[in-house]
Order: sequence, then structure tokens, then C-alpha cells
Amino acid sequence: QVHLVESGGGLVQPGESLRLSCAASGRTFSNYAMGWFRQAPGKEREFVAAISWSGGSTSYANSVKGRFTISRVNAKNTVYVQMNSLKPEDTAVYYCAATLGGGSSYYRTDEYQYWGQGTQVTVSS
Repeated sequence: QVHLVESGGGLVQPGESLRLSCAASGRTFSNYAMGWFRQAPGKEREFVAAISWSGGSTSYANSVKGRFTISRVNAKNTVYVQMNSLKPEDTAVYYCAATLGGGSSYYRTDEYQYWGQGTQVTVSS
């Protein structure tokens, strides 16, 4: 079992930045590839970014590429997503997730075995 807790959400204005953190406990964190997803009201949960177990490989949704950066520190059992140039359409609940997989299906919600409870990000003027 892996327990994930997100933090760092909040209310920001368009163009500002936020860094979300996801702290993991339980099984060996470095065995897991990690992903960030988000879900806006009335919409399906969607892929944001993913990072391999070593941190050597990252992937991003087209909508956030160039603005968001995913990273991890295995010694701290933590994965981050730095979100810059935030837009109102980035408003959502953001979730981190863990998978023992790590193949080409990193963008699929059903690829992940463990999920956090989510943290709200609101971008509004």
C-alpha cells in the first residue's frame, strides 16, 4: 500500500505560479512511477504530467507543456509539479498517483494503483 498526500493548492491570479507537492509513505517510493492528474467540475479526470521512477523520463499533456514541470526527490518520498503562467482553465482538483507500471500508458487513469485525496487549484482574477 502507498499513501499519497497532496499539498500546495490555492487561489492565484492568471499568470502566477504554484508548486504542488505529493508526499508518499508506505512501500518503496522509488519503485513507482508517478503522475499528476486534474479534474475540473463536470469534466473527466485528465492527465497532466508523469515521471519515471528514476526521474529520468517525464511526459506532459499538451495543454501544460512548457508551463508545468514535474520532478521528484526519492530521498524525500516526494513528487512535485511546478506550475507557471497559470490560466483560468487550469482550475481543477489536482491529484497525484503512483504506479508500479511505467510503460506507454502513463496518461491513463487506470494505469495507476494509488491516488491521493487531491488539492484544489483555482486560477481567477
